[in-house]
Amino acid sequence: MRMIPGRDAPRIQLPAVDGSSFDTRMLSGRPYMLSFFRFASCPLCNMRVRELMRRYDELAPGFSIVAVFASPLAELQRFTQTHAAPFPILADESKRYYREYGIESSVRGFLRGMVLRLPTALSGMLRGYLPLKWHGSLTTMPVDFLIDRNGVIREAYYGRDDGDHMPIETVPQFSALRD
Repeated sequence: MRMIPGRDAPRIQLPAVDGSSFDTRMLSGRPYMLSFFRFASCPLCNMRVRELMRRYDELAPGFSIVAVFASPLAELQRFTQTHAAPFPILADESKRYYREYGIESSVRGFLRGMVLRLPTALSGMLRGYLPLKWHGSLTTMPVDFLIDRNGVIREAYYGRDDGDHMPIETVPQFSALRD
């Protein structure tokens, strides 16, 4: 079942690529974006992480991003080591939180993304994100949540294809809100 705006965001506790354990309770009292991606070597996912990193300085102080991948930690570390992201990147190998947050799969969305997102996918592949071997599902659709300082989901964006995310301009706008 999809998570909808107005509901409390379920707590997440997962290993992070930096070797730490991450808990969303660490963000208590702070707004953040929670993004669910496919698997560690997904070119579209890694290109989105790079985009979020490029735009990170546009976010209000105290705002954070949390990226979750359906991959084993070691694999995620291998593919994200070049990012040096200023936000946590987490491994949910068992997809526990994918189920809890209602992350969906779609063969149609996967095929649509192959057509619509080909230039981005090729760019990611040229950067070394090659989905030749992966742990996870090709058909997992991305989802972005904007969560307020009280831990309430304010926006939920369920991607229509494997590269469809919340418009990047929405994130800095939300980060600047004080309520």
